Amino acid sequence: MSTLLLGRKDVADLLDMGEVMWVVEQAFRDYAAGCAQMPAKVYIRVPKGDFRAMPAAVPHAVGVKWVNVHLSNHERGLPSIMGVLILSDPDTAYPLAIMDATEITAYRTAATSANASRYLARRESRTLGLIGAGRQAYMHLQSHALVFPLERVRVYDVQPQAAEAFVRYFPQFCVKASSAEEAAMSDIVCTLTPATAPVVKSAWVRPGTHIDAVGADAPGKQELDPALLCSARVVVDDVTQACHAGEINVPLRQGLFQKEQIWATLGEIIAGTKPGRRGDQEITVFDSTGLAIEDVATAWMIYQRARERGGCQSMDMV
Repeated sequence: MSTLLLGRKDVADLLDMGEVMWVVEQAFRDYAAGCAQMPAKVYIRVPKGDFRAMPAAVPHAVGVKWVNVHLSNHERGLPSIMGVLILSDPDTAYPLAIMDATEITAYRTAATSANASRYLARRESRTLGLIGAGRQAYMHLQSHALVFPLERVRVYDVQPQAAEAFVRYFPQFCVKASSAEEAAMSDIVCTLTPATAPVVKSAWVRPGTHIDAVGADAPGKQELDPALLCSARVVVDDVTQACHAGEINVPLRQGLFQKEQIWATLGEIIAGTKPGRRGDQEITVFDSTGLAIEDVATAWMIYQRARERGGCQSMDMV
């Protein structure tokens, strides 16, 4: 055997959003059924950012992603989030591939949100609000457009030029929102910021709205008004991670939200062991922290495609 070495372009060429959405959905179904394993991610903090180790086992593969968040990287012409993933054979432990995980992270995050929206948003949803106009905004529009016939996308960013660039890239049905409040007046709202204080107030959110809360993925991060969480049906990707580092982590520590108020995990909703939305007037929130099962399942798909395509660089590890 040899170990495939897949750079960022190799990985990007093998990714398709629709396929990633299917793979991620199956990973959540496997996790809910006990067919996948995943300890909570481990954080290492350094002065200018943090690193995260994310191991998981899914059917056919075991892997670990080493990923960072360094928000000042744009000053050096580098992505804020970069990652490397090692994929191993569960039977022999041989490393099947070492691959760039920056694109995997971008795709699987947006794919997971779109799957959550499919199960939790109203079926007639036609408007999308994006709060934060970075890379994930582009990916979330791409993934949600595969699920809903979107008619209007409102995008807001604290840096107006970022929102303007987004609208120029998608001029057909995107508009720059004048405020986060305007963006929140949508059927589906995706919060994609590094905020450590609420950027969406409860009073702004209309009955029937679904929110994918994505930005809070580390302790101390927070995007939503705790009162909004208390009035909504809250679904998490993983209870342990969400309590430690998700959207609910700050309200939990402040006593403004209780663990018992979590309705379900996304895996339980997908597997059908718990129902999702109860009615058209209900507000639903998906607390996305980002799970290693998403990464490893996507990496396994990439590995299979790379083997089929051939011509990839490799090295012998034994």
